[in-house]
Amino acid sequence: MPFTIDAARSIFPNTLAADAVPATIARFNQLNAEDQLAWIWFAYLEMGQSITVAAPGAASMQFAEGVLQDIRQMSFSEQTQVMCDLANHADTPICRAYASWSPNIKLGFWYQLGQWMEEGVVAPIPTGYQLSANASAVLQAIRELDQGQQITVLRNAVVDMGFDPSKLGNYTRVSEPVVAPKDMSQRTKVTIEGISNQTVLDYMDNLNANDFDALIALFEQDGALQPPFQKPIVGKDAVLRFFREECQNLKLMPERGVVEPAEDGYTQIKVTGKVQTPWFGAAVGMNMAWRFLLSPNNKIFFVAIDLLASPKELLNLVR
Repeated sequence: MPFTIDAARSIFPNTLAADAVPATIARFNQLNAEDQLAWIWFAYLEMGQSITVAAPGAASMQFAEGVLQDIRQMSFSEQTQVMCDLANHADTPICRAYASWSPNIKLGFWYQLGQWMEEGVVAPIPTGYQLSANASAVLQAIRELDQGQQITVLRNAVVDMGFDPSKLGNYTRVSEPVVAPKDMSQRTKVTIEGISNQTVLDYMDNLNANDFDALIALFEQDGALQPPFQKPIVGKDAVLRFFREECQNLKLMPERGVVEPAEDGYTQIKVTGKVQTPWFGAAVGMNMAWRFLLSPNNKIFFVAIDLLASPKELLNLVR
């Protein structure tokens, strides 16, 4: 076979991803726990002036409800300690429970804590509190990102907290219920300038419809998907789990693309466009690229999803 997953990752090498995002996350991770928590709160307040965060649905929150109610009953000092434990990846019952949650449940958990902070139910940042110089510098870094990049930094900051899942041993992953696919009458087919490949069009349409079973059928058995700033997820079972846990109710809006032949009957296709998430809806459209490598059977051997550095990168389709 002419391609490995590692080789496939190098297709369309001139794609300029938003490297400022992992750089900002790395700087955030170097802060101490207290600064991380203060930074999240300041960023949450500041971004709330320009971005409306959608309240999580009841289906997402039911799994965190027990932990949230425990925290609600704690003293302010105990609440602060729980949040510091999460930032420090401590080995506590709450940190272990948090580690088992899907990203959407974690996001809902912090959304609720933020709401309770505003209401005075959860320990607030003390009046007159000043961020440290390091935390202020990281806050300034996120100010300089576009909105799609800002929400990616905030998402990753909280998703990576809690106990290390790799140290949990055997455990049950906790995720929100998988929504039913949209009825055929409610689906709208995408059109992509320069692209007529049915596999790529079906990928977009099925993901928009939450039709994950039809979506995963487009992949080779050993196919892989690489989310933004992550390692590839390899194998249909693992990719399907990713779709079900992290891709519900997305709105993909591909705009244009380019097709190029590759070795031994493979085809590489790059598509650029925007994505809206249920957490921010139409308020924020993230500038994205999809880099597909299709097998001679016209199935997906590899697809990389890139958060782009700037809107002008939407037009960068040259190899």
